[in-house]
Amino acid sequence: MWSETLDARTLETLISAAVAAPSIHNTQPWRFRLDPDTVTLEIRAVADRGLRHIDPTGRALHLSVGCAVLNLRVAVAHFGREPVTRLLPRPDEPDLLATVRFGGPVRTTPFPGLFEALWRRHSSRFPFSDVPVPTAVAAELAEAAHSEGALLRRPGPRATDRLLRLTRDAEHRNTTDADRAAESRRWVHEPTAGSLGMPPATVGPQDFRERVPLRDFGAHRHPSALASRPFETRPSINVLFTAHDRRADWLRAGQALERVLLVATARGLRASLLHQALEWPDLRERLVPPEEDHRAHAQMVIRLGYGPEGPASPRRSAGQALDESVLPLSR
Repeated sequence: MWSETLDARTLETLISAAVAAPSIHNTQPWRFRLDPDTVTLEIRAVADRGLRHIDPTGRALHLSVGCAVLNLRVAVAHFGREPVTRLLPRPDEPDLLATVRFGGPVRTTPFPGLFEALWRRHSSRFPFSDVPVPTAVAAELAEAAHSEGALLRRPGPRATDRLLRLTRDAEHRNTTDADRAAESRRWVHEPTAGSLGMPPATVGPQDFRERVPLRDFGAHRHPSALASRPFETRPSINVLFTAHDRRADWLRAGQALERVLLVATARGLRASLLHQALEWPDLRERLVPPEEDHRAHAQMVIRLGYGPEGPASPRRSAGQALDESVLPLSR
């Protein structure tokens, strides 16, 4: 049985891969537990790392956990086993968002190159160049989303302008809402032993043309410290949609998002996430293009391009993320 060869080092690599996923404000709202009898990893939500004002429904938390699930699937396949995934497997345990069981030998190679990319992927909130994303790469990103049950749309120039205006409106609301602004500020600090939150260096500058509305994470409280630089004149914006808007759809959207980000990383692209408009129900509805007739649900706005890598946010160790009541199977 494979469980006999699942040693401490392999388990640590699997958890570290999952923890490398992006999460809103780098809250890393997950914990893992290994069931050694079934060789299954449980992924549970950590409620006290939820954002009560910014994410009251927990949608962004579910997307974050979905990203971690995709990374875990990639890592399990890398070690030659089939990742058998179930979402929301026990209705009486609402914090149990997913399980990944290590099945038999992997039948195909479903994630070529993505295991290497997951260690290099992180958000870049810095200016990109005006070099466009090649059509072939854009098609590959759309296929990555589709393979996870989501739809990735790259709008034209006028629709892009409209999406950026909605994001600017949301950013203005966030900076004038005392509770939301305070909640963002709490997650920006120098690295601590907990390895949560965002170091100030990762926040990046603002666009002095005010075309690319990146979140300022509370820097508006200190205008003299708010650096500005010119950003790309034609931002490449993509929107991720799902057909439904239930908890399971949020988890699927997170897996689709992470697969898109890993393919983008493998192709040399940088990415940042423009989440602000998704935090206001009326603006989120307006992210759906009129031709969809509100049958789609926006889950993420993604900015892509070529540019600096930017500094990485810290991550908790595998030991910190793994339930301490369960020991590795062998050493």
